[in-house]
Amino acid sequence: MSSRQINCIIKRIFDFVVSLIALIVLSPVFLIIAILIKLDSKGPVFYKQKRVGKNLKEFELIKFRTMRPGADKQGYLTVGMKDPRVTKIGYFLRKYKLDELPQLINVLKGEMSLVGHRPELMHRIQKLPAHYRKFYEQFKPGITCYASIQYIKENELLEKANLKTPEEVEDFYMKNILPDKIKLNMKYYQNPNILHDIKLIIMTILKILKLN
Repeated sequence: MSSRQINCIIKRIFDFVVSLIALIVLSPVFLIIAILIKLDSKGPVFYKQKRVGKNLKEFELIKFRTMRPGADKQGYLTVGMKDPRVTKIGYFLRKYKLDELPQLINVLKGEMSLVGHRPELMHRIQKLPAHYRKFYEQFKPGITCYASIQYIKENELLEKANLKTPEEVEDFYMKNILPDKIKLNMKYYQNPNILHDIKLIIMTILKILKLN
């Protein structure tokens, strides 16, 4: 068995144990968030969307719903902190990344890892050059990564670009943000191991706590 295979097994055990413990410990938080979402607006508690996993296999990504039902028909990316599609509680959840917590379920199921590139939409991956698509084939997506930390205020960056339409927002993301995210995450995939995972998880938590 190669060192890479051993690392994959250790990483999967780490992901499973940590996500299971986190889901148990955070279950009261899940309940409170669910109640706040239902009180704030009509619609389901969770938002599910097809994303691309390892080997370009699609799966349903789970998040707490932060936008009004059907809002994604006006574009998948939100711009700035005043996007009218986002609910009141949604702003708070997004600011502190609490909407991402249900992805622990995806990790538990083996569809995602705690650390890895963020899962993308299929139509975006299909537009990428072949050498970038290979990146999504080889690795399992995750909840956090170097790109997540670097672009933690991505919606504000899109707002500063002064884009007028959802098409312009998507085009800007594809040309200026996504390629840079891939390059950032290559830094992790050059040395993927548990200590590196723990380091990135701590970096992410500290980054979120510093948000104001």
